[in-house]
Amino acid sequence: MSETISSIAQLEACIGVAGLPVKMKIIDHLDAAAAGWIAASPVAFLGLAAEDGPRVCVAGGPAGFASVPDAATLRVPLAAMDAPGSLQPGQGAGVLFLIPGVGETLRANGRVKALAGDAVLITVEECFVHCAKALLRSDFWSPAPGPAPADPAAFVDAARFLALATMDQDGRIDISPKGDPAGLLIRMDGARATLAERPGNRLAFGYRNMIEQPKVAALAVIPGALSVVALSGQAHLTTDEAVRAAFVVDEKTPILATVIEGAAPALNTSPALERAGLWLAPPPAPAVDPAATLVAHLKLNKSRGAAATLLRLATNRGLVAKGLESNYKTGLY
Repeated sequence: MSETISSIAQLEACIGVAGLPVKMKIIDHLDAAAAGWIAASPVAFLGLAAEDGPRVCVAGGPAGFASVPDAATLRVPLAAMDAPGSLQPGQGAGVLFLIPGVGETLRANGRVKALAGDAVLITVEECFVHCAKALLRSDFWSPAPGPAPADPAAFVDAARFLALATMDQDGRIDISPKGDPAGLLIRMDGARATLAERPGNRLAFGYRNMIEQPKVAALAVIPGALSVVALSGQAHLTTDEAVRAAFVVDEKTPILATVIEGAAPALNTSPALERAGLWLAPPPAPAVDPAATLVAHLKLNKSRGAAATLLRLATNRGLVAKGLESNYKTGLY
């Protein structure tokens, strides 16, 4: 039997299927809670579709550098983005927003609507809060001591966070946060990069994209550094035991690994990270309530049926907060 995951059926047999509560956290617009999240965010990772595969860049500035003109539209100033490349109406776009001190992230997926003067407008088709596991595992808000490696491969090996952009056959983009301690997130072997895949919410958007269309792009980050390493190549998921054994944490082996062939890492400075000033001071008190945002989105979700209706009625902020806390304590690895 092949150790490469090449079908959705194989994937679901390996990781399972997302439950209704997870699926219902996704809404099709930017509500008031999402707009507040974006207003508090000084940094985002932006994935964009291109003919040769996805690409990814950092966008950043003072909190609120990106804005929400209306519930269907996200506005990102061009000057806030590190080398986004060509921007064209209709191309897929995915944005991952971070807030200092907050583990959860906000994801917004859609398509470029237009270039409007000094900004790109993105029509949002999906919006949801992503769990805090990646940022907790990476200890993202604590800067690494000492200077970052100047060699791209060494930088990748020392990275604790990764923003991974994947793309389906129709050019839709998903950008996922990945995090682990240095040396246990991603490793280079020549032009091959291997990435541990830890437990998640089972939505598996990125995994599904890789099966459908294997071109990926990523940015590797060392918290505290103002440079990033860009990687791109052809990816596949594997259950190979020898590959996964290199990423054991707390005696737990990841169930999957992503292998990116032809990765060719390139080290670049990131003016966006410098403008964002993420590690200049201890993170302030959180400006958002992730559990409350999750509840708001679940109640706005348009899924029908008795189970969906009961879930909307029964869910409350305290219940969600306790569930998240428990999951983060027992389900990181």
